[in-house]
Amino acid sequence: MTIHADFTSQEYFRNPAAEIARLRSAGPVVEVRFPFVGTVWTTTTQDLANRVLRDSETFTLRQENGDVVGLQWWMPKIVRTISNTMLSVDEPDHARLRGIVDEVFRRRAVLEMEPRIMALAGELADQLFASGSPADLVDRYARILPLSVICELLGLPLADRPKFTAWASSFTRFNSALGVLGVVPKILAMKRYMHERLDAARESGGTGVIADLVRVEKEGGDISRDEMVSMLFLLLFAGHETTTHLISGSVHELLRNPGLRDWLEEDWRRAEQAVEEFLRFVSPVQFSKPRFVRKDVELGGTRLKKGDKIMPMLVAGNFDPQANDHPEQLDLERRPNRHVAFGAGIHFCLGHQLARIEGKCALQALFERWPKLQLAIDEPHIRWRTRAGMRAIERLPVMSGE
Repeated sequence: MTIHADFTSQEYFRNPAAEIARLRSAGPVVEVRFPFVGTVWTTTTQDLANRVLRDSETFTLRQENGDVVGLQWWMPKIVRTISNTMLSVDEPDHARLRGIVDEVFRRRAVLEMEPRIMALAGELADQLFASGSPADLVDRYARILPLSVICELLGLPLADRPKFTAWASSFTRFNSALGVLGVVPKILAMKRYMHERLDAARESGGTGVIADLVRVEKEGGDISRDEMVSMLFLLLFAGHETTTHLISGSVHELLRNPGLRDWLEEDWRRAEQAVEEFLRFVSPVQFSKPRFVRKDVELGGTRLKKGDKIMPMLVAGNFDPQANDHPEQLDLERRPNRHVAFGAGIHFCLGHQLARIEGKCALQALFERWPKLQLAIDEPHIRWRTRAGMRAIERLPVMSGE
């Protein structure tokens, strides 16, 4: 029986724990309807989410004919092209594509970036109210910091950041057929831009991931031009969108819980532990990508048939009382903290270390500069974007409090 659940409602985003508890009461594996994907099985426990994510032999991202779950026949070719990334392929293509950029995101390389990220965060915190007060923390801070960092990593000029910001905003309309079709011109413009940057790197060199891709291409590496463009799309948008909502969601929780903010400000060495809890509690990425069931299998007492679709619910795993005590409570001192915010298995998030450092630097720089920061609107007026699968605050107006 398909259980009704609205994963785009304000009630759900305001208190996902309540809806998750209702779903879990129906079983560890339940059937729901999800935008674009349609009727799909989902998991309500962390153990089963891990099992699906790690078993890429039974649960695959593509059908035998190569079709990706969630892509519809009516979607323009360009949408299919940019969707053909390492997040939507199985082995061996996944390892081939991920190996090309893996070095850039290795722990040591990312840790070396921390001083630069902190400096960027400090500059942005200083400018937060430059255009007036109240300021929207999402657009003036939470979005700009990770976008600036990923631009530097890719080798894209910071002067072009306003373009990326406008393009990124347009992608929030991927919640209806009309929205998808309406954003196609922006996608085409981005594709042209990415080709221009790749061509420039071929002619005169460059830095970052773009230069790495061109080097791999020149050395006869196994990557097509479409795959190069899709890789840049993925890293640019997946590399900053989720961190944007981690930062804004974390700030929101601290502003509505001043005691937690005070505890954090007493010793910023606590920030690393706090970010782990924000990853779990805020859960910017609510679901994994949908998968096909490759063969008949029993999962959590439910019989799944070959060809069925399943989408592990990451946020349900994060709020699973079998994984964490009192998961509905925000506990910045939580240890151990068992969460699946970055997924699991071969598709475990490539940028997990970068997101952690950006989250930590963003909070420290912001509250060191504005220790009395406060919400500029009442809590009931805060709204989340109506985009299934992503928990994203629409706007977060703040005042300096000084």
